[in-house]
Amino acid sequence: MVNGLPGVTALLPALLLAVTGLALLLVDTVRPDARSNTSMAVVGAIGSLAALAASVWLTASGGVSPDGGAVLLFADAVKVDTLSLFFTAIFASVTALVLVAAHDYFHDHDNPAAFYSLVTFAATGMALLAVANSLAVVFVALEMVSLPSYVLVAYLKQNRGSVEAGLKYFLVGALSSAIFLFGISLVYAATGSLILADIASASIDGLAGVLGVGVVMMIGGVAFKTASVPFHFWAPEAYEGAPAPVSAFLSSASKAAGFVVAFRVFTEAFPLEMAASANVDWMLAFAILAAVTMTLGNFAAAVQEEVKRMLAYSSIGHAGYALIGVAALTVDGPANGTVMGAAMAHLLVYGFMNTGAFLFVAMAERWGVGRTFADYAGLWRRAPVASVAMAVFMFSLAGLPPFAGFFSKYFLFQAAIDNGFLWLAGLGAINSVVSLYYYSRVVKALFLDDPASPSALDAIDVRPTALYAAVIFAAVATVLLLPGFGPVIETAEAAASALF
Repeated sequence: MVNGLPGVTALLPALLLAVTGLALLLVDTVRPDARSNTSMAVVGAIGSLAALAASVWLTASGGVSPDGGAVLLFADAVKVDTLSLFFTAIFASVTALVLVAAHDYFHDHDNPAAFYSLVTFAATGMALLAVANSLAVVFVALEMVSLPSYVLVAYLKQNRGSVEAGLKYFLVGALSSAIFLFGISLVYAATGSLILADIASASIDGLAGVLGVGVVMMIGGVAFKTASVPFHFWAPEAYEGAPAPVSAFLSSASKAAGFVVAFRVFTEAFPLEMAASANVDWMLAFAILAAVTMTLGNFAAAVQEEVKRMLAYSSIGHAGYALIGVAALTVDGPANGTVMGAAMAHLLVYGFMNTGAFLFVAMAERWGVGRTFADYAGLWRRAPVASVAMAVFMFSLAGLPPFAGFFSKYFLFQAAIDNGFLWLAGLGAINSVVSLYYYSRVVKALFLDDPASPSALDAIDVRPTALYAAVIFAAVATVLLLPGFGPVIETAEAAASALF
């Protein structure tokens, strides 16, 4: 029972997202000639916000709590706890922002309903991924996220870059899914179960090698989903070719979906003690991934000339930061729950600031001002409020105080140090300094550089209201997370601590 209601109530956020997607399809099917871009955006945003409210309600009411209050459903294949609700809140928040922004971005598209329903169904898959307690459910949910994502990247069918990016994303995604599924089959062969808790308690005498290969292949699947090196090469192409709202959705919500798999599956199915005794050191593998990912992502972003591509590599760098949440774990580590909780809090903050940055790029695409840093020169003169919001996103992503990104990185690096990973925290700090260089280039272009010609900014007389609203809301949320960061980090740490 959840607050006196049936246990299935714990799945209310995912159910609300699924019903919203179906409602969008129903309206589009029954009244195709009367559909409205505005009504589609409103229905999608309301459904996403309802899922967000349900997640917050279930967490705050204590019906699902980290201290033993998890709800197990469908023969233990589904587990709803504070961890899953925390990530579902991230998915719902990003989805709402993207759907609102899409109202203006696709204002002249022939079939906007398809976009709204695809985004909502992908978010539904993410919510299911957050509650997955079986490797079978994990794989099905991953495919529920991936299949709509392939279509969304190639959504601009008349745009060669979008179609090419979608095809590349599909081919690499299909390969990674096959690798991940084969890894699951090896884990099942070694343990005889797909339920995470049963895998952890299974006897693996003589099969540690099989289990180890399976774990490595599953790490590869997670690395692809989170755009971690060396499985990152699809991300810059997909993010650059996709419509900017899709890039925002994939780089924020979809990335968080990959991390919820890493956080739950590896800590519950392959506990630290089991990994140590079986010589399956997945923590070391994630430590290497974290170090290489944050370094390559930040240094590659520093040499880009297009803002959207810079943000794509930047998102790879932030994947490296979040990987510290599983890389800095040790057997009997004093801060295991703290470091994973700090990574979760960083993903929440990242969801707002990164989504907002990509939506600003969407606004620039809507204006047709160009893609390079030079094309953004002097934008503050015609769009001062949006430019200030973009500066907030850039400084927060760089980790400058007093923005929320500083506090999320501070808690993450401090927790890694407390757990004995000074080198990893130090590398993260160095990469944050590097990131300040390329993030500041955007701010410099917006406020200090002059446009190439007086007429270069004439198109900015067009005011995309919904896009403006989404960008401003993301900026306000990034700033307002400062006074509310205490409860956020406490909730995240409590949820993470329940895994150990």
